[in-house]
Amino acid sequence: MAKNIKTYLFCFDDHRGFAEDVRKQFTDTTRYKVLSFQTREEFINKLEEAKENNYCKIAILGVHDNKEQLGMINQLTVEINRIDQKTGIILLGAADKMEEIKKTVKFNIYTYIPQNANSILRIHNAVKKLISEHNIRFFRKRRNFSLRMLIALILLSVLLILFAYFRFPEYF
Repeated sequence: MAKNIKTYLFCFDDHRGFAEDVRKQFTDTTRYKVLSFQTREEFINKLEEAKENNYCKIAILGVHDNKEQLGMINQLTVEINRIDQKTGIILLGAADKMEEIKKTVKFNIYTYIPQNANSILRIHNAVKKLISEHNIRFFRKRRNFSLRMLIALILLSVLLILFAYFRFPEYF
């Protein structure tokens, strides 16, 4: 696990309330790329561009108080899931409206974080957990491929030894 896998953080922040704090928290440009968007179209277009890559992708969505934005965020989460199901979604909302947010937007969300003084640290912890889960999936695929190759080589070796044993018995 020496290789660092690039992590893309897509922040949808139409009021520009938390994107700069997230950018300050994830300053290592070799491991993280923080992109912030104010419009839905830019956000979706950039997600579709990054769909082909095998990067760890995390969408952080800021939810505000009005009801119509909750419906828009619900549609946005469905569209994010349609584009790439491996994208982790973190919702950041007001602490007093968190139950209403959980009732309205309940599918495909990794975690709900209330917006307070500790929200950036909680986002950081959730991102680290999502990165770990992505790395586990990535390295599990590599391990399974290596295991299949090892089993194939062992079977080929056994078959060659059996062939040599029956073809040239004087050497055994």
